[in-house]
Amino acid sequence: MNGGPSGFSNAPVTRAFIVSSTIFTFFLGILGRTSWFGLPYKDIFQKFQLWKLLASFLTFSSTPELAFGLYLLYYFRVFERQIGSNKYSVFILFSTLFSVFLEFAALALSRDPSMILTSGPYGLIFASFIPFYFDIPVSTRFRVYGVRFTDKSFIYLAGLQLLLSSWRRSIIPGICGIVAGALYRLNVLYIRKAKIPASISSFFSWLSWPSTGSPSAPARNVSRSMRSHVGRTVQRDHPSAAASSTEPPEGSISTLVSMGFDRNSARQALVQARNDVNTATNILLEAQSSRSLPGNPLY
Repeated sequence: MNGGPSGFSNAPVTRAFIVSSTIFTFFLGILGRTSWFGLPYKDIFQKFQLWKLLASFLTFSSTPELAFGLYLLYYFRVFERQIGSNKYSVFILFSTLFSVFLEFAALALSRDPSMILTSGPYGLIFASFIPFYFDIPVSTRFRVYGVRFTDKSFIYLAGLQLLLSSWRRSIIPGICGIVAGALYRLNVLYIRKAKIPASISSFFSWLSWPSTGSPSAPARNVSRSMRSHVGRTVQRDHPSAAASSTEPPEGSISTLVSMGFDRNSARQALVQARNDVNTATNILLEAQSSRSLPGNPLY
C-alpha cells in the first residue's frame, strides 16, 4: 500500500514540512538542544516563551520519533494531492493550532509543573488518521498466526508506535490531534471550504528542495477529461482489458465513488487494476494530479 505516485509530485507543502522537520530535528539534536522543546507547564503558563512554542511544532524529540513521524507524513501526502495544497495548508494550520489549544487545556487542568508534552507535528500527523480511516479503502486482508491484518495495519502500527513513543508526553498530543482531525471532518466553522492564497502555497514549491515532481496543481472534481485520461491509460497499458476482464464488483465501484471519483472513471480504473481497489485509487489520484483535473476532496 502506498500513498499514490512516488516522491513528492504535487505535494510541495508536505515536502517543505518534512524537509523543515528533518533540518530542525537534526540541527538541534547535534547541538543537544532537543530537550529544550515540547510544551512544559512552567514555560507556557509562567514564562510563555513563544519562540520555543513555534520551534516545537517542527522538532521531534528523538530520532525514532522522527523516523516514524516522517514516514507517516510522507504517506499522508496523498491528502494534499486530493484536496490541493491551498486547502491542505488550512488543514495543517487548523489541526496544529487546535491540537495545541487542547494541549494547553490539558496542561492547565493537570497543574503539574513537571509535566512536559513531547514536541513535533503530532497534531497534523494524528489528525490525518481521521481521513485515513474513513476515506482510504482496505484492499488486502491477511492473517498472521491467526490474527487478522489489512494493508492499512502497517500505518496504524506506525501511528501506535509514535503515540506511545514517550508515553504520557506523546499520548496527549496524539489524542488532541485526533480530536482536531475529527472537528475538521465535521466542518466546524465551515473550515473545509477555507483555503490560503495560491501565492502562498506556490511559495512552498520554491522553498522545498530538491524538486522530485511536477509543480503542485489544485485538485478539483473528477470530470470527463479524467475519464478520457483513465480510458486512454487502460487502452495503452491493457488494450484487451475491457474485453477480457470481468465487470468490477459493484461494492468496489461504490467505494471509489464514495471517495468522490466519477463512476465511469472508477470502473475503468478497476478494470486496469484487475479489481484491486487500492491500486485503482492510486491510478485515479495519479491521473487527477498529473492532469490538474477536477476532484472532490476526500475530507
